[in-house]
Amino acid sequence: MAVSVTLPALGESVTEGTVTRWLKAEGEQVEADEPLLEVSTDKVDTEIPAPAAGTLSSIKVAEDETVQVGAELAVIDDGSGGGAAAEAPAAEPQPAPAEAQPQPQPEPQPQAQPQPAAAQGGAEGTDVVLPALGESVTEGTITRWLKQVGDEVAEDEPLLEVSTDKVDTEIPAPAAGTLLEIVVGEDETAEVGAKLAVIGAAGAAPAPAEAPAQPAPEPQPQPQPAPAPAPQPAQAQPQPQPEPQPQAQPQPQAQPAPQPAPAAPAPAPAPAAQQPAPAPAPTATETEGAYVTPLVRKLAAEHGVDLSGVRGTGVGGRIRKQDVLAAAEAAKAQAAAPSAAAAPSSGPRTPKLEASPLRGQTVPMPRIRKVIADNMMKALHSQAQLSTVVEVDVTRIMRLRQRAKDAFASREGVKLSPMPFFVQAAAEALKAHPSVNARLNDDGTITYHDVENIGIAVDSEKGLMVPVIKGAGDLNLAGIARKTAELAKKVREGGLGPDDMSGGTFTISNTGSRGALFDTIIVNYPQVAELGIGATVRRPVVVDHPELGETIAVRDMVYLTLSYDHQLVDGADAARYLNDVKARLEAGEFEGELGL
Repeated sequence: MAVSVTLPALGESVTEGTVTRWLKAEGEQVEADEPLLEVSTDKVDTEIPAPAAGTLSSIKVAEDETVQVGAELAVIDDGSGGGAAAEAPAAEPQPAPAEAQPQPQPEPQPQAQPQPAAAQGGAEGTDVVLPALGESVTEGTITRWLKQVGDEVAEDEPLLEVSTDKVDTEIPAPAAGTLLEIVVGEDETAEVGAKLAVIGAAGAAPAPAEAPAQPAPEPQPQPQPAPAPAPQPAQAQPQPQPEPQPQAQPQPQAQPAPQPAPAAPAPAPAPAAQQPAPAPAPTATETEGAYVTPLVRKLAAEHGVDLSGVRGTGVGGRIRKQDVLAAAEAAKAQAAAPSAAAAPSSGPRTPKLEASPLRGQTVPMPRIRKVIADNMMKALHSQAQLSTVVEVDVTRIMRLRQRAKDAFASREGVKLSPMPFFVQAAAEALKAHPSVNARLNDDGTITYHDVENIGIAVDSEKGLMVPVIKGAGDLNLAGIARKTAELAKKVREGGLGPDDMSGGTFTISNTGSRGALFDTIIVNYPQVAELGIGATVRRPVVVDHPELGETIAVRDMVYLTLSYDHQLVDGADAARYLNDVKARLEAGEFEGELGL
């Protein structure tokens, strides 16, 4: 029975998704809940599991295509769906030899067969064309061929890599067989719909391999009545892997030509002569069945990771982003061990900066970077943004945290960072300032939210992520700390789901975690305000002591920046909101929640 695989709802306001990668090919067996494909939206990248066990009989949506929620992506059949696919290439060899029969006269051709023979067989094979790769994309550049002329390819197996101004993707083989001809070479540009290569039947593969086997044409003049069958065994013999299959067909016709049998030793050196072709291929991981996506390859280049030494943990042994990051961390640990042992203890030193491998390169923009860029430009073009800054003395909070952090960690199971204090103060103030926790609608109305869903902007390897703490205004300090730690772990390990990224009404960006004093942040559209937390710095300030009067003391100081849409929030509104947050933090009345 056929089971339809559809695109599920992937979060609030998400109406469509882009298929970034199929983890299974047509004809493969899948288990229920096994990851089937990867889908990317403007909020999250996630895997879609198989709804049932069976055979993936049909893929309806190709990679890099965008579909609406609820659209059919594929069909899973609980029967064996590979029979028809396996018979298709078997039916194609017949026309290929038929076309090859009228060509026994140009005997000199075997001496230069690798390319001409491929061109002759290609006219009767399956054309590989450059598909449409997105709206307004009219051409693409071949960045790398994953297969060479004469290689066997399976249907939907990655054949080449193409780069456009919008996407860097792999083109799969439209049919199973042998790659007879490459029409467009690497670094060449072709129009959408242009012919890139030709895939023929498996029986036509020996044509390129006959060049080294020159003794083969000599026995052909003796069996004059059988010039047509001669190309068939000659074509079938040099192929190393499918050798038994072609021999089953020409055995009755090979009797008048007994001398091709001694020619069998000649193909033996043929693979040796062809060995230089696979040698330069830089994809050692692909020969093991684990092809590498452009995103993973780019990430490996950024971290200086050799993919040939990385063991893939993905479906089918594919190398995933997590594998590259783990290899990079392992390399850093190995490099840090000897350097730490050799480092003198004479005092702090200026850290040595290493040149990035991206220097001098032009690479396609990752999809998540494009989404971030689109959202930033939409926010700036749709809002009249303004920023207001206040300075806050958080000395009392830092002292409370120092006193309570050990007991808090043992009691709650998470570390107590300064962030939950800022989140709770910001959420409490939102309840008194609805214009900061609102949304401007396209019809000119204003929606004042009755819940404080606070997004936390996080810098990750993949890009800027904004997971959301739902109902932050109703959580205590421990609840906010636990939720923050949970979301941070998902960001690091790549487990964020659509629900974790949707529904935010207000955002907090901790730019101070990287040492910035303050930042004029861009509002996370369609929200109308975002709070930026600067670095906490100990410095001398003037304080008004009740007994000593005005005096200078060393205090923990931080800048808070509120960026907001001036269409709805006025400067006075922003200042009132920030002053309420400041008062809550400087009072530092959190002893009850900390158990002090």
